[in-house]
Amino acid sequence: MGEEQGKKVLEDGWLAARSTDVELTGIQLTTTHPPSSDASPWMPAVIPGTVLATLVKNNLIPDPFYGINNEAIMDIGDSGREYYTFWFFTTFQCKLSSDQHVDLNFGGINYSAEVYLNGHQTILPKGMFRRHSIDVTDILLPEGQNMLAVLVYPPDHPGKIPPQGGQGGDHEIGKDVATQYVQGWDWMAPIRDRNTGIWDEVSITVTGPVKIVDPHLVSSFFDGYKRVYLHATTELVNKSATSANCSLKILVSTELDGNTNLVEHLQTQNLSIPAQSNIQYTFPQMFLYKPNLWWPNGMGKQSLYNVEIGVEVDGYGESDSWTNHFGFRKIHSEIDSVTGGRLFKVNGEPIFIRGGNWILSDGLLRLSKKRYETDIKFHADMNFNMLRCWGGGLAERPDFYHYCDIYGLLVWQEFWITGDVDGRGDPVSNPDGPLDHDLFLLCARDTVKLLRNHPSLALWVGGNEQTPPDDINTALTTDLKLHPFYLKSNSNSTSTSTTSKDETTLTLMDPSQYLDGTRVYIKGSLWEGFADSNGGWTDGPYEIQNPEDFFKDEFYNYGFNPEVGNVGMPVADTIRATMPEEGWVIPLFNELESGYVEEVANPIWVYHKYIPYSKPGKVHDQILMYGKPKDLDDFCLKAQLVNYVQYRALLEGWTSRMWSKYTGVLIWKTQNPWTGLRGQFYDHLHDQTAGFYGCRHAAEPIHVQLNLATYFIEVVNTTSEELADVAIEVSVWDLEGTCPYYKVSETLSIPSKKTVSLFEMTYPKSKNPKPVYFLLLKLYNTSNSHIISRNFYWLHLPNTTGDYKLLEPYKKTKIPLKLTSDISISGSTYNVRVKVKNKSKKPDPVTLLDKNKFMETDLDCDFDEVDKNKNKSKKKEKEIGLFKKVYGLLKDDDDGVRVSEVNGSGVGVAFFLNFSVRGSGKGFEKKGDKRILPVHYSDNYFSLVPEEEMTVNISFEVPEGVTPRVSLRGWNYDGGHTVR
Repeated sequence: MGEEQGKKVLEDGWLAARSTDVELTGIQLTTTHPPSSDASPWMPAVIPGTVLATLVKNNLIPDPFYGINNEAIMDIGDSGREYYTFWFFTTFQCKLSSDQHVDLNFGGINYSAEVYLNGHQTILPKGMFRRHSIDVTDILLPEGQNMLAVLVYPPDHPGKIPPQGGQGGDHEIGKDVATQYVQGWDWMAPIRDRNTGIWDEVSITVTGPVKIVDPHLVSSFFDGYKRVYLHATTELVNKSATSANCSLKILVSTELDGNTNLVEHLQTQNLSIPAQSNIQYTFPQMFLYKPNLWWPNGMGKQSLYNVEIGVEVDGYGESDSWTNHFGFRKIHSEIDSVTGGRLFKVNGEPIFIRGGNWILSDGLLRLSKKRYETDIKFHADMNFNMLRCWGGGLAERPDFYHYCDIYGLLVWQEFWITGDVDGRGDPVSNPDGPLDHDLFLLCARDTVKLLRNHPSLALWVGGNEQTPPDDINTALTTDLKLHPFYLKSNSNSTSTSTTSKDETTLTLMDPSQYLDGTRVYIKGSLWEGFADSNGGWTDGPYEIQNPEDFFKDEFYNYGFNPEVGNVGMPVADTIRATMPEEGWVIPLFNELESGYVEEVANPIWVYHKYIPYSKPGKVHDQILMYGKPKDLDDFCLKAQLVNYVQYRALLEGWTSRMWSKYTGVLIWKTQNPWTGLRGQFYDHLHDQTAGFYGCRHAAEPIHVQLNLATYFIEVVNTTSEELADVAIEVSVWDLEGTCPYYKVSETLSIPSKKTVSLFEMTYPKSKNPKPVYFLLLKLYNTSNSHIISRNFYWLHLPNTTGDYKLLEPYKKTKIPLKLTSDISISGSTYNVRVKVKNKSKKPDPVTLLDKNKFMETDLDCDFDEVDKNKNKSKKKEKEIGLFKKVYGLLKDDDDGVRVSEVNGSGVGVAFFLNFSVRGSGKGFEKKGDKRILPVHYSDNYFSLVPEEEMTVNISFEVPEGVTPRVSLRGWNYDGGHTVR
C-alpha cells in the first residue's frame, strides 16, 4: 500500500547547527552520520523561522526584542556570512507505491540553500520570495525513513549598520531580492541575521502520475452582477513515462449550516497529456446565477465558495486534487475626478478606505496561523477595510491572505522596493534596484501565482516611495495588465442579452489565462492617485498632532494618503514585560524658552524608537495636559488617553471630508514586528492600546462624531443604504455629575455614502461653561430607540491654554457600578459577557437613552453574542475554580449569571474603564506578566454617564491548567476589581 496522497507539512523534529561547527558533509549527514538533538552542536530548530529564532529558542542568545539585548548579538555585517550559515536537519516517513510521485517543497528560504536528501544534493537558487519544488521520487528510500539536511546561506549583501543607524542601514540589502527592513529603520532595530533561514513551511506532496500546479480562478460579471462566470486554468504535469488519459473535474460548492455543502457547479473534461510534459488547460467557463458576493469589512458578508479541482488517470484512479476557497467579487480603482485620490470600488460600490500599513507579524519570522488570525481579526475589530503590505517587508503568506479573506480586509501588496534603499535614501542608495533583475521578476511572478486567487488581494504596487527600475516596471506593467473585463468598473455589467459580440470575442481570451488580469498595478506608493500622484514626498506626517488639526482643510492636500503616523505607547504591563527596570523610567519633561516641552526618554525607550507626545513649536505635550505623570503606570494610562484621542481624531478628520476631499487613508502603522514604541494599535505581545478602540469607534460604517475644528455634529454613512428615521441625542456632563447641556435633534435622514454636517454643539458658547467636560453623542433609531452609534468625548474649552488637569482630582470620585456577567466555555475558549452599569443617579428632569441597545445590522458581527445555555455543564464545572469574590457584593443566580457591585458614593461619569484578563496556575507561578493574551473585547477604554449601561463581550483562549480572572480598572478605579 502506498503513501496517502496530498500534502504533508514537515513541521516537527527539526534540528539546527552552525555550519562552521559541523565537520560532516550533507551527504554524510543524510546517510551514515545523522545528527541527534543530544549531540553538540545540534539543537531544536524553529521551522518556519530564522536562525535567530532558533538561537533564542535554545537560550544561546538573549531575546533581541527585550531591552537592549539586541546590542549584545553579533551582527552579520561584523561577523561575516558564515556565522549565520546554518544546517537544518529532519527525518520523515514516505513509502511510495508504483506510479506514485513525490515533491519536496520549500515555501520560502532566505537566501539560497543546498538540499541533501538521502545522500543526493540539489542546489536551490537565490531569492527570498520564490517557492522551490524538487521531484524526489527516485531519491526516497524503499523502507520509508528519509533523512533531509538543508544548508541555508544568508543574503549575498547583508550590509553593515552605520553608527547613526538609518533607514535600511547602508542599503546593501537592496542588491538582493530580500526583505529590506532587516538593516533597521526609524521604527525597528537591525535584525542581526537579516532573517536568514527556512522562513516558510516545508512539505512533501504525494501524487499519482499527473500533478495539478497553480490553478488560476477568475470571475466575470454581467447584468448588474446577476450573471456571473467562473473561469479556471491550471497547469497539469505528467510525470510518468507514458501518455496519461485524464478525467479532469472542477466542483464549486458552498457550505450551508453544519457540514452540508451545496454543489453549485460540477464539470468534467477528458484530455490526454503526453509523457514527461506539462500543459495549461482552461476549463469552459462556468455560469452561476446571482452567487453570493464577497464584500470588504463593513460593506457586507465575506461569502466564500469552495472550488475543488481533481484529476483521475486511466488505469490509476485519482492522481491529484486541489482545493481552495474563492470569493466572487470585482475590484476596480480609478483616479477620482473630484479629489484626485485613487477611488476603489468593490462590486460596483465605492468604498472609503480606512486602514493601515502592515510590516510583518514577527521580526524573527515565527509565523503561524494562530498569530495571523489574531493579527487580522484585530484589524477587522477596528473596522478597518484595507492593509498595505509595505515594500520593505514581506510578500505575505497564504495564511495571512486566508484570514484577510475571512475577515474582509482588502490587501495592497507591494513588491520589494523602497525609496530609502533603492535610490532615494541618505546616503543616496543604488537606484537600479537589486543586482539581478531577472531574479526579481521571477520572484514577482511566482508571488502573483501564489496569491492571485485570494479575493482580499486588491492591487499590486511596484514599491514604497519609489518605483522599480524601468525594465522591471515595464515588465510588471505588461505581466499584470488588466483583462478587458476589468478595465472599467461597469464594463458589460448592465448587458441584458444572453451573449454579446464583445463577450463572445473576449471569451476567446479567457481571463484565467492571464498571470493575474483582475487587479490594477501601480508603479509606486506615491504615484497614480496616491499622495501627490507624482512621487513627491507627500505622505505623512508621522508625529503627535493637535487633535483639531486633523479636521482642518490645510492638514493634508491630496486625496489618498498612503502613510500618516502617530504615537503608540503600550500599557505599563508591556513595558515591564519587555524591558528591565532601567526601562521603566518615564521621560523627563524639559520646558523650553518657547513654552513648549521637550521629552527626554531613557536610552531603552530611545532604542525601541519611542516617539514623543510633544512637538516643540507646534504641539504642546499631550500627556502633560492631564498633569505631570508620577510613575510608569500613570504615564502609560495618560498615554492611552492621548492614543485614543489622537487616532479617533485622525480617522474622524479624514471621514469628515469623505468624497469631498479624500478617498482614503492608511495609518502608519498598525502594529510592530518587535517590541517597538511607535505607530501601533497593539503591541508585539498582542495587548491593545486605547488607540485601537478610538479607531474602532471612528471607523464604524455608520458613525456620529464631533468635528473638533467647527464643533458641528456630523453623521457618517458609508453604507449603500439611506439612513432614515434617526435622531441624535447630545448630552454634556461636568465633573460634578450634572448635565448642563442636553439636546435631541429632529428626525433625520442621512444619504448613502455621505458625511453630513448637521448642527453646532454650542455648550462652549453657553454662559459659564466648565473648563473640562464630557460629551456623549448617540445616534439612534426613532422607532425603537436602538442605538446605532455612540461616541464619548472628554473635552476642554476650545482655546490654546486649555488642558485636562482637572481630571486628576476626579480620580478620587468613586462612581458606583453594577457588573452582571455570564460565561460560556468551548474547549479552551472562554466567552465572557459583562454588562456594566453606572449606578449613580442622573439629574432630573433630563431623560436619556440610558441603555446601549446597539442596533443589529447585517454589516458586521465581529463579536458573537454569548449563548448562556451553551456548554452549561462545563460552565458549572468550572465556576468554583474560576471566580473569586474580591470586592463588593457578589452572587451567582441559577443560570450562572454573576452580579458584582462596586461601591462608591460619587455621582458622575465612570471614566475610561478597561477590562483585562489575567491568569494563575500552571506556567504563571513565577511569571511576572500575568496577562492572558490575546483577548478580543467588543469595546474597552469606555466611559458611562449616570444610569447608563453597556455590554462588553470578551473572548480568549486559556492554556491548560490556568485559571483566568477578568478584571476591571478605570480612571476612578485604579485598584482594579475582579469581575469573574
